[in-house]
Amino acid sequence: MALTRGFRDQFDWPLFVTVAAIALIGVVNLYSATSAMSAALRDIYIQQIYWLTLGAGVAVLIASIDYRYYERYAWVAYGVGIVLLVLVFLLGREVRGSQRWIPVGGFSLQPSELMKVFFIVALAKHLHDDPRTDGRTLKDLILPGLILAGPLLLILAQPDLGTALIIAFIFGTVMFLTHLKLRSFVTLALSFIASAPLTWRYLLKDYQRERLISFMDPETDILGKGWHAHQAKVAIGSGGITGKGFLQGTQNQHRFLPDQHSDFPFSVWAEEQGFVGAVFLVLLYLVLILWGLKIASEAKDRFGAVVAVGVSALFFWHTVINLGMVCGLLPVVGITLPLVSYGGSSVLTMMMGVGLLMNISMRRFHF
Repeated sequence: MALTRGFRDQFDWPLFVTVAAIALIGVVNLYSATSAMSAALRDIYIQQIYWLTLGAGVAVLIASIDYRYYERYAWVAYGVGIVLLVLVFLLGREVRGSQRWIPVGGFSLQPSELMKVFFIVALAKHLHDDPRTDGRTLKDLILPGLILAGPLLLILAQPDLGTALIIAFIFGTVMFLTHLKLRSFVTLALSFIASAPLTWRYLLKDYQRERLISFMDPETDILGKGWHAHQAKVAIGSGGITGKGFLQGTQNQHRFLPDQHSDFPFSVWAEEQGFVGAVFLVLLYLVLILWGLKIASEAKDRFGAVVAVGVSALFFWHTVINLGMVCGLLPVVGITLPLVSYGGSSVLTMMMGVGLLMNISMRRFHF
């Protein structure tokens, strides 16, 4: 009885309720997003429920094992992630010009998604073992930079610019919040900007350049590359204050919105639920991210704190980039909206992150 009461008191209910609310909105919104699609896609909301159930089981398993064990095997997890990324080029199948998925039984696994969590754990392990407590300089970024370089180059080669950006932004966020000197951070940011011409010429594919050109001048090809962003903005604007109602979004029901179940689910939600519903969903993400940072501030060791910061950054950048591209503020780069977009690998990755946050939150009582 005392054990049950202790578990109930230590269980992070705000984290659980927030994640459950976002996931529930995701399933309801996915039902609406696919209601007017072909029979083959109409029931993918059921598949999403299966993935969420599996993800919840994985989260429970991750939360039940003391996270200090993950510190011991962080490099093993990182190595597994690198191997999976290499296997993409040997066993993977190509979809829309990118080779990102490995067929596993009846579904496809996207290793670059799982690598986000493996990378966070490995980076946390390195920073935990680093005794430095004062501000880090650029010289101190060499080893963490090598940890970043491996998965980053492999993911860019697939090519998957969106996921590569997420991992790079997680790296920048973690290093900035773990005592990177401001001068070093500014120098790093300026170097990143200065490398833009080389990135444009040698790293980006033709279709990626076309997306960026369409973003900078939306009217150039509004019926082609600019169609996604244009229709997304029309859907969001037509929702007004309170929305058109569930299953009543005309842009969605008349199938003007492309990829409304994967990259653009927020457009469906905003059209049907309006400004009020859109703000509510954004606030849920804000609560989740701030709560993750709170967990980091209360962690009893550096490893737990860095992992919590990394997972919070994962949710933050996914949310900001997805909403930015849907609203026309950022280029379309194929970033999912956490627990709302359809996708098994994405759901598993986010639930793994939730499991780590729950683990760190509950273990703060055990030291």
